[in-house]
Amino acid sequence: MSSPGGGLLQVRGLQVAFDGFRAIDGLDFTVERGEARFLIGPNGAGKTTLVDCITGLTRAEAGSVRFAGQEVGGMREHEIVRMGIGRTFQTPSVFEELSVLHNVDLAASFRRPLRSLLRGRGRVDDSVHEALEAVGLSSVMDNAARTLSHGQKQWLEIGMVLVQEPQLLLLDEPVAGMTKEERTVTGELIQQITQTRTVVVIEHDMDFVRRFASRVTVMHEGRALTEGTVAEVQGDPRVEEVYLGRPRDARGAPGAGAGEEVVGERA
Repeated sequence: MSSPGGGLLQVRGLQVAFDGFRAIDGLDFTVERGEARFLIGPNGAGKTTLVDCITGLTRAEAGSVRFAGQEVGGMREHEIVRMGIGRTFQTPSVFEELSVLHNVDLAASFRRPLRSLLRGRGRVDDSVHEALEAVGLSSVMDNAARTLSHGQKQWLEIGMVLVQEPQLLLLDEPVAGMTKEERTVTGELIQQITQTRTVVVIEHDMDFVRRFASRVTVMHEGRALTEGTVAEVQGDPRVEEVYLGRPRDARGAPGAGAGEEVVGERA
């Protein structure tokens, strides 16, 4: 499908409120095809709510979300997945007692015709092995998912999304809880994925952002405060003010704490 007017993903005038708290407040957000966009901002800025709207978990009260030129607002979650949008969550959602291979194979079944599932299969699809190779888990594919490290579970979930062949991959804090070495591997994996897909990464680890991001959008109070390269964002005085925090933001929610790390150098 084409995406007229530029941008594989186009969010316009999006508004979402929860019990009087406006989580998204007239957000405009565009991601180009083949881009790796990092989305940052203090807690409560609306980052995860945005991803929830894109994937159908949350309904917007106003505005639009268009993917490859098609409106996705009002569509069901499985319909959005079939369009080519995949996501991971902050806490990996894998089947702990199943093998790594079985987890990815089960995810792959989402795109198989029902008749083939009813017949059963004599072998695992090549796409499953390719996904395991891509995320570096081929050597442990027969192990139960519960035996994996936290980082490996996150890679497994990415593999489970990749096997569904998404055009757009949304990663919600993919390196949270990872070791330094795992963060590096994850950054390299994102770079690899971006060679064939569009990726949006929500991230709080600013060292990771500085190392692997090329273009960043900073969200604050449900809006896009600024966007640009890491250097451009770091040089914007509004960004430092946001990360230093305020007593209460304009939407009635507590401001970011003074303990939040700013986008510039560590204190």
